[in-house]
Amino acid sequence: MAAIETQLEGNHLNTEEQLQAQPDTDQSTAKDAERKPRRKRRDGRGNSRRKSWTPQEFVVPEMADRKRFHDFNLPDDLMHAIADLGFEYCTPIQAATLEHALEGKDLIAKAQTGTGKTASFLMGIITDLLDYPLPEPRKLNEPRALLIAPTRELALQIAADAESLVRYTDLSVVSLVGGMDYDKQRKALAKGPVDLLVATPGRLIDFVRSKDVDLYHVEVLVLDEADRMLSMGFIPDVRTIIRHTPRKGPERQTLLYSATFSEEIMQLARQWTQDPIQIEIESESQVTDNITQTVFLVSAADKYRLLRNYLRIHNVERAIVFCNRRHETRDLAEKLRRDGIRSALMSGEIPQNKRVKTLEDFRSGKIQVLVATDVAGRGIHIDGVTHVINYQLPEEADDYVHRIGRTGRAGASGTSIAFACENDSFLIPEVEAGTGVKLECVHPDPELLEPLPVKVAPEQAEMELADAANDAATSVEPESDVEADSQVEPEVSSPETEIKKPD
Repeated sequence: MAAIETQLEGNHLNTEEQLQAQPDTDQSTAKDAERKPRRKRRDGRGNSRRKSWTPQEFVVPEMADRKRFHDFNLPDDLMHAIADLGFEYCTPIQAATLEHALEGKDLIAKAQTGTGKTASFLMGIITDLLDYPLPEPRKLNEPRALLIAPTRELALQIAADAESLVRYTDLSVVSLVGGMDYDKQRKALAKGPVDLLVATPGRLIDFVRSKDVDLYHVEVLVLDEADRMLSMGFIPDVRTIIRHTPRKGPERQTLLYSATFSEEIMQLARQWTQDPIQIEIESESQVTDNITQTVFLVSAADKYRLLRNYLRIHNVERAIVFCNRRHETRDLAEKLRRDGIRSALMSGEIPQNKRVKTLEDFRSGKIQVLVATDVAGRGIHIDGVTHVINYQLPEEADDYVHRIGRTGRAGASGTSIAFACENDSFLIPEVEAGTGVKLECVHPDPELLEPLPVKVAPEQAEMELADAANDAATSVEPESDVEADSQVEPEVSSPETEIKKPD
């Protein structure tokens, strides 16, 4: 990657800081003249190409303390898609950022996942692109909006959300992510002019280096989950990408979103934005108000039994179970599958095409339990997840916030369960400090720790039936005790370790 960055730095573009310091030349002045000014709102709504639908058909009553999407003079085509999605009132992050985004201002916004921030920046971008269409013909490899996300799953989810919002327009959406066929993505770029390009940093650099993508005409740049990009080491790649976009200010609007903002993130934001509006929506404790959080104090040996019984007793239909390591997620997913639970694995070792299929099956209900790592779990943005279960407590409080953010999305209620054992209960105070929430720590009810039923394979069942028939014929009493097979968590013969919450 260092070689890639060195090569890119050697191209005709300078660093953003150098560009800011350079005086305007006749050539740059000519190019500036071709660029649109900062947005001016439309006087009318004449962009709709489907005249059979009007916003008057989408009736949303005015409320004193709520903003409607009707209140922002959005294009008819966009309002049609919003009506189809059933969005009536803005979430707090949408109400706070949409107006500034429509005015063309740079934004630094702090908001948790599940608060509607993706729809917020997509609506601003789509409005901008519809308000200022470019003359034809256009080059195929010059996107007008660039959206960068740290993980493949998140990038694909943003692209899917964008597709649902541009469904009544002629705007095109293309995603470039690692782990998927490079040639297919190149062909997608070649189908026609690209309006919104959603990408992960590494794959985007590959396309820039091969000159399959030209970022010089990007009008809007979105950096989503900037804190995760920092923690995953993507900032050098992001710097490289930004050097290939127009300079900040009149030529490029920059929107930076993150669930948490460290001082380092704020320094980066100041480098990449000009006179930004800074918005912070809710603390972690406020965001999790609609999520019931419980910590079960349990021994490590009893965790699997507790998980199985909890899923059964509470009739959990759609849950994400988080583990800290890849091998732990793999082992747990396999154990659940062997025990008849519709489960699947989501980790970095899974090929991207299989990960996409897994998410589709989880969304449709074919999969009941998704076992995931933190990196893969960051990109899971699926409505209807009723439970998040921390099979192990995360080592970072921020990861706990992002984990439980998979449930209780967009104002819905959700349930967060954590298993704290002798190996990780000491992390509870750190999680409480990071979330601002006093966690309810309880010992499981006896029924949650009952022995699990023995799973018997069909072939074994047939053999046991035959043995029972023979036993009956010879009047031999059957054995009363059945040995548990290796697929079932064994009983602990020694006294259970009582886990206490640290002071």
